Amino acid sequence: MNYYLVDFENVKKDGLDGIHKLESEDRVCIFYSKNADSITFDQHKRLIESKAGIELCKVDVGSKNALDFQLATQLGYLIANKAAQNYYIVSKDKGFEILSGYWKSREVSVILISDITGRSHDHETQELREKLKDILKETLKEDDSVTVDEVLKIVQQYKTKQGIMNALMKKYPSADNKKSSKIYKTIKPLLSDKKGS
Repeated sequence: MNYYLVDFENVKKDGLDGIHKLESEDRVCIFYSKNADSITFDQHKRLIESKAGIELCKVDVGSKNALDFQLATQLGYLIANKAAQNYYIVSKDKGFEILSGYWKSREVSVILISDITGRSHDHETQELREKLKDILKETLKEDDSVTVDEVLKIVQQYKTKQGIMNALMKKYPSADNKKSSKIYKTIKPLLSDKKGS
């Protein structure tokens, strides 16, 4: 039996990829908040068609990382009650890696994944690097001061589109911010999971 704790605020719909492959003994607890509390009809259909047991857990917000703390508390509760053999935290928030290490030292399997299919962060990072490399091809030819790894680091570091834009302006200063604006406009299609417009 596997137990999936989904940080929906972080992964949104993409985190549910693979839910249709779960078995009836598997459990999925979707942690959501008022900041992320809606799904499409397509997502709803996938949830109700899944064989796995689904639990929705609306969390209280108001302090930084409120959802993360509540998810971590639930994980500890489940482990104490031996609810499953394997536990998966579905999130792109690398802060959860500390939980994996903590429980590994106590011989409990807690794995951080990006979606229910089991994609790891390394796999996701490599996919994003390839997409950035492809989409920035022209910019990289024109300006050798711009590197894919620097842009990747900025995209992964910031949770909002505004944060990414600000970081690009700081990293690539130019007259009237043309360079950073060009980079931002080029990569914007890849930022759909970031907050802001």
